Amino acid sequence: MRIRKAAETDAQQIMQVMKDAEKSGFMLFDPGERQMDSDSLSSFIVKTNSTEKSAVFIAEDEAEILGYLLLRGEKPNRISHRAYIVIGVLSSSRGQGVGKALFSHAIDWAEKEGIYRLELTVLLENKSALALYQKMGFEIEGIKRDSLKIDGEYADEYYMSLLL
Repeated sequence: MRIRKAAETDAQQIMQVMKDAEKSGFMLFDPGERQMDSDSLSSFIVKTNSTEKSAVFIAEDEAEILGYLLLRGEKPNRISHRAYIVIGVLSSSRGQGVGKALFSHAIDWAEKEGIYRLELTVLLENKSALALYQKMGFEIEGIKRDSLKIDGEYADEYYMSLLL
């Protein structure tokens, strides 16, 4: 498995990973809700990778993309030391070290970029993701109560961070 920055030509495969990840019920978007095509995602990848302290990374095995990690830095001076993370892994590749490899790469990259704080949110019910994030050193800072509305029911998220 290889981790690298995403290229605009990866957009179609990343879209497939996003759609697959959304079927888990743990992502921000409901399955089929995301209104983004591969051209829009290509533009997003180029823009993100050219923005300071931001990047889209992918994990690939030969020609197949197994997962992605978005690291979005902040511009205002008071929060320029932090970045927010979103990750998605193909259901068929979960539990095989893809998420761990993406996080390890992103953490190393963030340290080199001068990022001090990484943050993310995770549904309380997403036990496997929570275990991975804690294994990678993230700590729970608090609970975002009624943060999401899933199938008509409010759901809480943990707010987590890692100080580098």
